[in-house]
Amino acid sequence: MADIVRSADPNSPEALAALRHSAAHVMAQAVQELFPGTKITIGPAIDNGFYYDFDSAHRFTEEDFPQIEKRMLQIAEGNHDFVGKEVSYEESRRYWEGRGEPYKLELLEGFKDQTLTHYTHGTFTDLCRGGHTPSTKAIRHFKLLSVAGAYWRGDEKNAMLQRLYATAWPTKQQLADHLKQLEEAKKRDHRKLGPALGLFSIQDLAGPGLIFWHPKGARVRMIMEDWLKAEALTRGYKMVFTPHIANLDLWNTSGHTGFYKQNMFGAIEVEKADYQLKPMNCPGHILIYKSALRSYKDLPLRLAELGTVYRYERSGVLHGLLRVRGFTQDDAHIFCTPDQIESEVEGCVDFALTVFKTYGFEKYAMEVSTWDPEKKSEYSGEAEEWERATKALEGVLARRGIPYTLIKGEAAFYGPKIDMKLIDAIGRPWQLSTVQFDFNLPKKFDLEFVGSDGARHRPLMVHRALYGSIERFFGILIEHYAGAFPLWLSPVQVKILTLTDAQVPPAEELRKTLEAAGLRAEIDARPEKIGHKIRETTLEKVPYMVVLGPKDVESGTLAVRLRDGRQFQGVAPGDFTTRLSEEAARKKTAPSWE
Repeated sequence: MADIVRSADPNSPEALAALRHSAAHVMAQAVQELFPGTKITIGPAIDNGFYYDFDSAHRFTEEDFPQIEKRMLQIAEGNHDFVGKEVSYEESRRYWEGRGEPYKLELLEGFKDQTLTHYTHGTFTDLCRGGHTPSTKAIRHFKLLSVAGAYWRGDEKNAMLQRLYATAWPTKQQLADHLKQLEEAKKRDHRKLGPALGLFSIQDLAGPGLIFWHPKGARVRMIMEDWLKAEALTRGYKMVFTPHIANLDLWNTSGHTGFYKQNMFGAIEVEKADYQLKPMNCPGHILIYKSALRSYKDLPLRLAELGTVYRYERSGVLHGLLRVRGFTQDDAHIFCTPDQIESEVEGCVDFALTVFKTYGFEKYAMEVSTWDPEKKSEYSGEAEEWERATKALEGVLARRGIPYTLIKGEAAFYGPKIDMKLIDAIGRPWQLSTVQFDFNLPKKFDLEFVGSDGARHRPLMVHRALYGSIERFFGILIEHYAGAFPLWLSPVQVKILTLTDAQVPPAEELRKTLEAAGLRAEIDARPEKIGHKIRETTLEKVPYMVVLGPKDVESGTLAVRLRDGRQFQGVAPGDFTTRLSEEAARKKTAPSWE
């Protein structure tokens, strides 16, 4: 079959996906053999691994993993070929009825008009489109990772299944490296570090997917927002604010109720009219553009907003700060002429790269996502528009010499986009900035500008988000820095630790001096042993400590201790303040102390 993947490069995306999808089949066989009565559903390859969803009376725990892995290895060592066979709908239905597999039968109902394939290795058969290794022999280096609940087809009205997550790699060393990375990721998990450091919380009484920013987290957020707004203003953006709710007619006009309804909360009735919590900011910015007749001399018009939006994410996919139901986007929409479009896209890319550099991300990857012409009903616009817009985005990256990958079928319904993925401190990619072409909404809202010829013309529109969302970017920052933010981002930059009450007045004077220089300082004057105070401050990941004792006060100098444990005695207060002010102003990611 054509869907058996034979690649000279075992690390190519196709080869890795085939390996992991094949391993999912082997895992499904092992689970059904070890736990009779288990029903199978789907088992796709995902980033860095795979999963399979099971309906089983047995409650899986990590204690089950060794025996599942042992049986998987036995199956793999059997060197069974993966054999694909095209089957008719009726033939497939009879097979799955005979096996008593209700989920496969339900899946079949959506495939009546499609070519169906069964893939078999040894005694196990699954319904899938393929993408397999030639045989099970390739499945040698794998590991089960976790178990989680997952609603069938992502719908909470359906049965709750058990999802076994796993990973598979071509070599033993790659598996070991990945497991090491996962262990490091656990230490950096923002869902644990964030609450532990007093940055944010998610409250059960309020509901899942809604973030409460605590004072320290709110301080970091303010720094992030203030920096971005100042940078945007220097780049010619104009800040705006739009309502959190709008009449449903607005979302009907924009097309969101047609293409995006499954991700929107239900309508809210107000005086017998339906209103909608906004899932996106773009229609509001369009109404601001449309509020006056624009001239070509007004373009490009760059409207920016830190706008909070609300999206109905299913509970099974919510994940700390990274996947939430209410979040704030650093959103901007650029209205421009066709002649300006590429330079505006290039400006957005430059802005994104500035964000990466400022926050200490040195590596990144670019993707151009376009439509799938075989699924035209899922997109707005004509083929010519999609081709022209996609080429414009590719042209910008090509001129800049930035490598990119073209991804078919990953565009939003209204236009192609550039997705920028940053690489964090332990090598993980994160989807972050987006530059989105839109030829759909200007048409739907009948946007115009008066050209130099005196005639009316339709502007083009670019969506761009750099942080993506404040919440998601903050979560990434926590994990990238393992909670130890660089000085300029740290909610508390200096903690002054006193030995006795006698040092409280000079500590207060030092705090005022630091704050006058724009630094954030706190005093710990509790009657605790100094070692205890140092340990607590270290756990709080405060960049600098000043231990203030009688001798320091007498000499008029400071004993400075850095977060990494280094210590410096006899530091002049003025020198200390100057060093920290310079480090914060230059947004250095490492201490400037030698």
